[in-house]
Amino acid sequence: MQTSSTQWPKFRSKTPRILLLTSQYFLIGELKAACERLEIEHQLLDFGTKEMDLDTFVSKMVSTLTSFKPDFVLTVNHLGVDREGVLASLLDKFDVPLASWFVDNPHLTLGVYQNLHGARTALFTWDSDNIESLRDMGFNNVFHLPLGADPSRLMPHRTTPVEEWRAPISFVGNSMLTKTIKRIEASMPSQRLIEAGLMVAKAFGDSDEPCAGRFMVRNFPELREDFEALGSIERKQAFETFLTWQSTLMYRLDCVLRILDFNPLIVGDPGWNELLKGRDGWRYHSELSYYDDLPDFYPLSDINFNCTSQQMKGAVNQRVFDVPCCGAFLLTDYRRQLEELFEPGREVVFYNHPDEIPGLIEMYQNEPEKRQRIADAARQRVLAEHTYDHRMATLVDIMRKTFR
Repeated sequence: MQTSSTQWPKFRSKTPRILLLTSQYFLIGELKAACERLEIEHQLLDFGTKEMDLDTFVSKMVSTLTSFKPDFVLTVNHLGVDREGVLASLLDKFDVPLASWFVDNPHLTLGVYQNLHGARTALFTWDSDNIESLRDMGFNNVFHLPLGADPSRLMPHRTTPVEEWRAPISFVGNSMLTKTIKRIEASMPSQRLIEAGLMVAKAFGDSDEPCAGRFMVRNFPELREDFEALGSIERKQAFETFLTWQSTLMYRLDCVLRILDFNPLIVGDPGWNELLKGRDGWRYHSELSYYDDLPDFYPLSDINFNCTSQQMKGAVNQRVFDVPCCGAFLLTDYRRQLEELFEPGREVVFYNHPDEIPGLIEMYQNEPEKRQRIADAARQRVLAEHTYDHRMATLVDIMRKTFR
């Protein structure tokens, strides 16, 4: 096969050459480390968070593509991909496929990007519920790729435990309070939309619909005119994100209230002090470092509690892999895709409804051996099937079969 001066053969080696593209996102570090362990040639191109002028962006991309000659470019959540479609045009010119792994709801971000289909693109989503809707958007190559864990980094390293971290039960998570406020400010909705927002968010949380904006238009047609009046895609997506975060706030608060009788330690943003103001029986701790602190924190809780964001109705979040990877016990909410990853009862314990939370806590709080047995089994499952080495190997195999 002949190639032009701006192209080169792809996927000719046993392992591919991968250009990792980011603008600061934690998961790229895990993928880079996985590439190193799998002996995959790779290069990291970090654009940072600052705005870059077009000429500089193009020059940097062209120089990197022509010197490194990757088999494909990999990004997370489309970070590092410009909204104007310049990168897509460059990749098309050089015939370089793009792999974008979404670990947050792609419908809350993709709408603002132009020229989405200009490059040979594969989308990977941690939530299989998104596959059909992404294909409806015109993406032909959409694949399910769950989250995972990095056992080499999720390792306790303190020789002396931090005593204030000990707890019968703990929850690590964002209150979503500030996030909802910022999305309202960004969307600048009408008073009618603001007033209806809480009702729509609650109804969205109770539904199986994965997209809040689509849910609102279908189930609250009287709000369609106000929603369309927002005008720009950015404002519409901001309001849809508000509905998603507000729904998460309401659900998460409902779940956390069920553990207050068990002296929980709540770790997260200061919004928890506002949401739980005047309530007794709990302790607050500010946010902890993901790798420096959490591997030592999780084992100090008898029960690590989890309640998932409403941006995913079927998928599991990072905590489901991280806690057992650290050798600790997890109580999580049920998600349809959970049973594809762990064996219920033996490797994971879940509640189907918040009403079940107190009973499950009472059942497991005095069963340390049973908790440890489940935690050990879950850790073995993570090591055997759910590391980022496994995820990277799967992604590479799919890219090779799809684009060579």
